Amino acid sequence: MYTASDLHKGLKIEVDGQPYAITDFNFVKPGKGQAVYTCKLKNMVTGATLCRNYRSDDKIDEPQLEERKINFSYAEGDTLVFMDDSFEQVRIPAAAMGEKRLFLKEDMPVEVLFHNGLPIDFALPFFVEKEVLQTDPGFRGDTATNVLKPATVEGGYQVQVPLFVNQGDSVRIDTRTGKYVDRVAKR
Repeated sequence: MYTASDLHKGLKIEVDGQPYAITDFNFVKPGKGQAVYTCKLKNMVTGATLCRNYRSDDKIDEPQLEERKINFSYAEGDTLVFMDDSFEQVRIPAAAMGEKRLFLKEDMPVEVLFHNGLPIDFALPFFVEKEVLQTDPGFRGDTATNVLKPATVEGGYQVQVPLFVNQGDSVRIDTRTGKYVDRVAKR
């Protein structure tokens, strides 16, 4: 249980059973009356924001958050199966990961944030290497500007790549933005 004096930017609190992160914080001490702590909060599940005011004697709930580092094993239908260091299997619905599931590779480490036992956030490695499964060939002479073409990589993700990338090449993708970074040299 937090008090209003514990509040600061980046702190995670619970409001109405939902986890929120404080994105902006302001302390106001008027000439008369009690001090007020104004917080801008972002819901860690839905991304919605709200503003709340707290007085110095208010009590704020602490969310039950658990961060675990687990490795992706395999996909089983609409369920993703992960394994932790103690070889315990963790099953997570593929829909909970959203588009991030398309970046997964076997034995990839993933940091998962759980709230009351339910996964709410996933942190993947910043870059992932994927093989290009399908792309159109580049045409000679289209090099005056940075021309991009669509490519489908392992896992079904579609990314825009430069013309010189061909089917069978490996590319590095930034998992935070979903954009092409560079072509990986063949080994």
